[in-house]
Amino acid sequence: MTNPNDTKNISISDYDYPLPDSRIAKFPLARRDQSKLLLYNKGVVSEDVFANLPNHIPAGSLMVFNNTKVIMARLLFRKTTGALIEVFLLEPLKPADYQVAFQVSGQCEWCCLVGNLKKWKEGTLEREVEVNGKKTRFTAQRVGETKTGQRVLFGWDHPEVSFAELIDAVGELPIPPYLNRKSEESDKTTYQTVYSKIKGSVAAPTAGLHFTKEVLQALDAKGVEREELTLHVGAGTFKPVKSAHIEGHEMHSEHYRVGRDTLLKLLKHHCEAVAVGTTSVRTLESLYYVGVKLHENPDASPEQLHVRQWEPYEREYHLSVEEAIGEIVAYLDRNGEQALHASTQIIIAPGYEYKIVKRLVTNFHQPKSTLLLLVSAFVKGDWRKIYDYALSHDFRFLSYGDSSLLEP
Repeated sequence: MTNPNDTKNISISDYDYPLPDSRIAKFPLARRDQSKLLLYNKGVVSEDVFANLPNHIPAGSLMVFNNTKVIMARLLFRKTTGALIEVFLLEPLKPADYQVAFQVSGQCEWCCLVGNLKKWKEGTLEREVEVNGKKTRFTAQRVGETKTGQRVLFGWDHPEVSFAELIDAVGELPIPPYLNRKSEESDKTTYQTVYSKIKGSVAAPTAGLHFTKEVLQALDAKGVEREELTLHVGAGTFKPVKSAHIEGHEMHSEHYRVGRDTLLKLLKHHCEAVAVGTTSVRTLESLYYVGVKLHENPDASPEQLHVRQWEPYEREYHLSVEEAIGEIVAYLDRNGEQALHASTQIIIAPGYEYKIVKRLVTNFHQPKSTLLLLVSAFVKGDWRKIYDYALSHDFRFLSYGDSSLLEP
């Protein structure tokens, strides 16, 4: 067993590298699948074009995609004094279910980040908006605080308008802060994956941005099976590690959904998968620990199925991955459920033993980030070889940048 203190004592400064601003892709390529693809195969680095990804995935593999959709999370209000207040949606509170929260009309409550908070001590913000030709008065009121932000009660006076329609009409797409530019109309298309379906993210699962319908069809033609799960990406994905050692960094919690059919497909593939993106990784790897909890407590509540940050490192686990996934299927069947709804705070860093993910499609991540730690854990610490190659071979970095296929 890896000593958990070895992982907790990792110095984040060991995961730094020089990233000039000129290497950060401010916009995507005109055609998604023409981005470069770095190939890391058991220590050997080479490159190709993303359109050729299907050539590098063995027939019969199972690929898992995150089908979350980015919402128009930035809402702007102007006070009568002229002060501009930005209200940034993080997660729904009342109702707490994402799907229900987007369908409600009249009012809902969200946890939000508020820009220019000192100028909004009290009172109700309001603006008149037009949604599908219907004029409505849209209001925001602070009603408390949570650990991660402000509780904001939104209200609007048109009964036929849902919250989803409202924010689609008046909100702005939250492109990453490191792009240092305003969102443009084109981002509404380019900052969504072609298979995005379920609204809820405030950041795109960017590894998926390279896929086109043609690449997906080529994967199907080769006999690669595809499954989808949903993890809503939170603003915490951009949260830098500010502590010297990663023990001092608190991971954000994210909600996910994995269907029973996907779990059965995993079992059919001996619980081995190709993960598209770090969000798919975090979800898939969390499943093992959920299965362990259910093995030890079959009547666990949904809250008890939450995977804590350091849980994988705190003890030895002897349950096989197949047994763990089987426990989740049995739990769903006992409760007449078609999908697992849970949350995870897992941190994947060197010292972590991967359970399900055998290959990983991912972009190039920020220096000193938890995503870089995840990649390092996956390639057994060999991340510098990958990043040195990318830097010296004109690869583009971060959300709109190029891609990699990693196989340790």
